[in-house]
Amino acid sequence: MLFNNDHFKRFPHENNLHRTFTVALADDHVLIRNGLAGLINSFPDYQVLFQAVDGQDFIDKMSAATAPDVAILDINMPRKDGYETANWIRQHYPEVKILALSMYDNENYIIRMLKNGARGYVLKEAEPSELKMALDSLIHKGYHHSELVTGHLINTLNKFDEDPKTKNTLLLSDREIEFLQYVCTELSYKEIADKMYLSPRTIDGYRDSMFDKLNIKTRVGLALYAVKNGLVNLNKM
Repeated sequence: MLFNNDHFKRFPHENNLHRTFTVALADDHVLIRNGLAGLINSFPDYQVLFQAVDGQDFIDKMSAATAPDVAILDINMPRKDGYETANWIRQHYPEVKILALSMYDNENYIIRMLKNGARGYVLKEAEPSELKMALDSLIHKGYHHSELVTGHLINTLNKFDEDPKTKNTLLLSDREIEFLQYVCTELSYKEIADKMYLSPRTIDGYRDSMFDKLNIKTRVGLALYAVKNGLVNLNKM
């Protein structure tokens, strides 16, 4: 016997050798999702556990299935988007490694997905070899920091002191982002308060805080800011 139990306790990464790793997918585009599933199933040591049409479907299926090793999430999806789904996974299944998959090479998308629990970010235009590398990195290192992610992180940190709005975007709470998303609808502030289960006075506080924090003076300005910085999914409006 080459290895005993003590060996595996001392070298836990060796438990990853010679086993099949499971992957779950969430993407609302059927052709992309099916093509991605076929590609992953063609990789040695990887198998797709299930596919989901959006974030809510992913959560429903997670509740009824064995947790996968890796969750690959599109960002823009109906019902629950990639941000919400990643945050849910982080809270309920912290051992699942999240890989964001997106068409968008955008700093705010990347930073927000990482903030919500993603451990890697890959563009949909990437080569299959890059996806395989990302999966391997997540399994064996726990993260995948590609040149794309690293470059944007460095750029964001460099702008942190130069542009107060960049800093404030990163520091926005989930509830503040939710408020900004409702601002982009036709709901009145009172209706937004009802949707968020808050008092109109509290919503007025959110609005005034956003005006001050982002140096914006109108609701239209808040809406434009949310869209420009990828804080709202227009497909869900």
